[in-house]
Amino acid sequence: MAAATATVKHTLPREVWVLVVANVLIAAGFGLVAPAIPIFASSFDVSVTAASFVISAFAAARLLFAPAAGKLISRLGERRVYLSGLLIVALSTGACAFAGGYVQLLVFRSAGGIGSTMFTVSAIALMIHLTPPPLRGRASGLFGTGFLVGNVIGPLAGGGLIEINIRAPFLVYALALLITTLFVWLMLRNSTLISAADTDDTPALTLPAALKDHVYRSALLANFSFGWMVFGVRVALVPLFLVQVLEQREGLVGIAFGVFAAANVVMLLLAGKLADTIGRKPFVLGGLTITALGTIWLGLTTSVVEFMVATVVTGIGAGLLTPPMQATVADVVGSRGRGGPVLATFQMAADVGAILGPLAAGALAQNVSFGLAFGITGALAIIAALVWVPARETLPTAEEEPHHPTPEQSWELDAGRNP
Repeated sequence: MAAATATVKHTLPREVWVLVVANVLIAAGFGLVAPAIPIFASSFDVSVTAASFVISAFAAARLLFAPAAGKLISRLGERRVYLSGLLIVALSTGACAFAGGYVQLLVFRSAGGIGSTMFTVSAIALMIHLTPPPLRGRASGLFGTGFLVGNVIGPLAGGGLIEINIRAPFLVYALALLITTLFVWLMLRNSTLISAADTDDTPALTLPAALKDHVYRSALLANFSFGWMVFGVRVALVPLFLVQVLEQREGLVGIAFGVFAAANVVMLLLAGKLADTIGRKPFVLGGLTITALGTIWLGLTTSVVEFMVATVVTGIGAGLLTPPMQATVADVVGSRGRGGPVLATFQMAADVGAILGPLAAGALAQNVSFGLAFGITGALAIIAALVWVPARETLPTAEEEPHHPTPEQSWELDAGRNP
């Protein structure tokens, strides 16, 4: 009798969709408070630098607490750390609304950074545990899309709330996070997949072991350059370039950011699917290269039309890069065993880039030229691509995929018997 053959048809577990919906709500809420933070800080009669430091303190707290968040995940599990992080951000944001002075606001926002890194790292860890290996690229694309959709929704509502009361956005965001926490808890409390992950005693991938892997080291450098370029230099220099070099009105900055986000979101879902079918490496290399070229081009543009085209190219490259890069790290960590410190370090690479990028590029733009600032930024991404070239492909083969059904996967069985 011939052995029966089984064909597996994977679908994304509903838990992943829960995380995507939560991302939309979280990002929308952040978009509510982001415009209000510097204005609220300034109301305490502090300098522009001091008002800006409230934003930096949030990022610094994320960076400094990331290693501890990774250890908490290894000890307590992803679900507990995720929900705890959401609650910390909710309570600290609500407290901001009642801040009676600058120092209180600074402390409350810093506490929010701690909660932020907790739910960010644990969400990525949950995605890895819950997503079948052949769908990690798609899951990463959806994950990023959720944040982008929220980033578009939030500022639209935030402006109106600021007009009502400067403290209102903080209260609304706190309430939204409490609702999000309750929603996630209700949807995931009986998850068999998460329960299996919580009881999994497989030894976790340690950070020293991960650092021996060239693929992981390449991912760290790529994420560092991504943070430097997309979260740092783009946010810090694009507004100044448009106003000071191209001599355009400030309102065009929002349009430029919207164009980037639109190009990004269009590519995220496509890149995720391609990374799951063709491979991770080609699209990491393509994403780094296209983003680098687009960034260099930004600093050389001489008209608004040319600038917007370069922005589209940069957004396409960023969208092409993100899902395969995150899927690669997920492949390194694996579906079993917790790799909290490994994931936390990956996140820290982008945070460090986002902090150092504006400082270095800003100094270059001020003392030399914007063209050199954007050029150095693009060159960093090209270096990251060159480092990735000798790295192996991590897309799981059919032999490496799981062959035991779970309640969250759909299976089709074609059994053939010969007498």
